[in-house]
Amino acid sequence: MSGIRNSRTRLVGAAATVVLAALSLTACNDGTGVHDEGASADASATASSSAGASKTDASKPGAAKTDAPADDAASGGQQAAAGGAGGSKPAGNSGTAKDPASAGRPVTCEGSNTKTVAAPVNRPVNHMLLTVTNTGGKPCFLYTYPAVRFGEAQAVPPVIEESKPQAVVTLDPGQSGYASVNLSAADGSGSDGRTENSLTVYFHGRSGNESVGAGAHPALPAKGVYVDDSLKVTYWQQSMDAALIW
Repeated sequence: MSGIRNSRTRLVGAAATVVLAALSLTACNDGTGVHDEGASADASATASSSAGASKTDASKPGAAKTDAPADDAASGGQQAAAGGAGGSKPAGNSGTAKDPASAGRPVTCEGSNTKTVAAPVNRPVNHMLLTVTNTGGKPCFLYTYPAVRFGEAQAVPPVIEESKPQAVVTLDPGQSGYASVNLSAADGSGSDGRTENSLTVYFHGRSGNESVGAGAHPALPAKGVYVDDSLKVTYWQQSMDAALIW
């Protein structure tokens, strides 16, 4: 009887062993498997290390961020091209423009910027016409009247006050102004008559009390001109006719 019990005990133990083995196989095949805690820790450490390395590489010079400056440079080049086409001008190109008014501002007419011609006329008798032409590049003012000096005379003849124009005579480049000189009395009533062969014409400034610049030395006829103490001049006129009515 004891032999039979021992045999049953062995059979029950063997059956239990078989059941445990079956359960182990089932656990391995359920999709989860048997986890090795040590292996899992190593895998996590490896994954963390790889992620850290990726972050470190991305922050290094020459990584993916190096494309940004190239884009910025291209953008800057496009902006510079746009600025050149229609944007703001460089500060250095502003310059200073010249003032047209100051470039053509009138000056005083005098010997260096004019040409003076003296020519006796038939009518009125005993008259001579002075023609002054602006040879400069700017307009000039013919102030008051010509201060004429024949030969070695020490004084200039007086002006005919009634001939004063309403405005100062202004000559543009190439334009002429006029004055007449009454050389002698038409009825022969003048005294101290003489023939002169040289003439100097001086120009007045704005005040009319002084001569300015260089004088002019127009040629006289070869036989000279006859003058006496009735010698006088007109104010400068804008036209020849206005000069010869006195």
